[in-house]
This record gives sequence, C-alpha cells and structure tokens, in this order.
Amino acid sequence: MAAQNDVCIPVSEEEFDYTKRGQWLRAAVLGATDGLISVASLMMGVGAVKHDVRVMILTGFAGLVAGACSMAIGEFVSVYSQRDVEVAQMKRENKTEKEALPNPIQAALASAVAFTLGAIMPLLAAAFIVDHKVRLGVVVGTVSLALVVFGWIGAFLGKAPVVKSCFRILVGGWMAMSITFGLTKWIGSTGL
Repeated sequence: MAAQNDVCIPVSEEEFDYTKRGQWLRAAVLGATDGLISVASLMMGVGAVKHDVRVMILTGFAGLVAGACSMAIGEFVSVYSQRDVEVAQMKRENKTEKEALPNPIQAALASAVAFTLGAIMPLLAAAFIVDHKVRLGVVVGTVSLALVVFGWIGAFLGKAPVVKSCFRILVGGWMAMSITFGLTKWIGSTGL
C-alpha cells in the first residue's frame, strides 16, 4: 500500500474589488432598465387612450430608436468629457500613461445595445396580443419580471443586496408606467 501524502498549499485569496465593475455595470443596468421602462411607459401611455396594437407598437419602436440614439450620444459625450478631464489632469501632473482612460465609443455602444435589449421586451410582449386589456396586462407582467431579473443581475454582479435592488427597480418601473398611463388617460379624457 502506497503512503498517502496530503499536502496543503496555502493559497492567498485576493479580494476582488467589485467597485471596478461599477462603471460598466451602472451603464449596462441603466441602459437596459431605461429601455425597458421608457418604452413600456410610452406603450402604456398610448394604450391608455388608443386600443390599436399597431399604434402601440409603432410608438414603442420609435421610443426604442430614439432612446438608443439618445443613450449612445449621452454616454459618448459624458465619457468623452470625463476623458478630457483625466487627460488634462495627467498633463498637469506630467504623467504619460493613458491605459486607464475611459473609452467613449465603447460606452456609447454598450449603452445603446443595453437600451435596445431592454426596449425589445415590452415590444415583443405586446406584438402578438390582440385584446387591448390583456395586452396592457402582458406588458406590465413582462416588464415586472424583467425588472426583477435586471435588479437581480445588477445586485449579483455588484455583490449587493438582491431583495433591496429588485424591490427598488420594480417599484420604480411600476411608478413610471402608472404615472404615464394615468396622466395620458387624464389628458386624453379632457380632450386636449
């Protein structure tokens, strides 16, 4: 019988700094939830006064395109401004390394893609439902589920409290859809 040697080699565990994920995680979660909530709220607002599925889908699609462009341009300008400040500071300090500078094009593309992915969900949910009330319910249900999933993903990737994250994003989404639906219904009923 061969002698068994158990050798324990101590491995130093490096703590991963989850704050390093903060910049891209914020942009991705913001983009996806903004796409989801913005387009769903637009669709709910139109659905408050129009029963036509075509009008609801066209409004949602216009919101998707406008929102994705807006998010991309906003991130590009914002990140480029941040980059300019960092480059100016590096020049003042006579530093030459530029490897850690933020990438405005990458941020713009990530934001536009995230917005589009979020915005597609309520569009697909509504596209195949003929009955108006059922369509509104399916949009709210789909968006609610997606918000919980986005909240969970953001919390998981950032090692943050999951329940708090999911609750915050879900309530925020419900408020946006409710306010848009209610105000549009009210304005539509007053004949403006």
